[in-house]
Formats: sequence, structure tokens, C-alpha cells
Amino acid sequence: MKLSRRTSWFLTAFGVWSIIIWTTFVKNLWKDSGGQAFTNGDHSQPTAFFWIHLLLAVTSFTLGIAVGTIGLRGLRATRRTTPATD
Repeated sequence: MKLSRRTSWFLTAFGVWSIIIWTTFVKNLWKDSGGQAFTNGDHSQPTAFFWIHLLLAVTSFTLGIAVGTIGLRGLRATRRTTPATD
């Protein structure tokens, strides 16, 4: 299957965006001291909220890497097939 250059750029950008957003989310989840992510505000007892959101973040991060990789491979393929103009 061939991807257009535009689609490849979109997939690459989406992958990068997903990685940045979910990495930031996990950092903020870890810093939570309000009692949602950890019982009593310390890191000794993670709550169900923490585990569910960590699972969502890891899944989205993994999918972002996969989608970004597909986009990068599409960009490399379009570069190889584009005739060079001098």
C-alpha cells in the first residue's frame, strides 16, 4: 500500500503529538498530590484511578509510536520514488 506524502506527514505528526501529550500526562499523573492518583497523597498506594490512567497512557503512547513509524516509513518511501530534479 502506498501512502500519499500528505497522509504520511499527518501520521508522523499525530505520532509525535501523541508521544508528547501522553508523556506529559504521565508526568502530571505522577505529581498528583490531591488524592486521586495516590492514597493520602504519597506514592505508597496507587489508586484504581492511577492504574487505569497509566494503562490508557501506555496504550496511547504505544499506538502513537506505531502510527508515527508508519508515517515515517511512508515519508521515506515517497522520497525514494520521487524523481530528482536538477
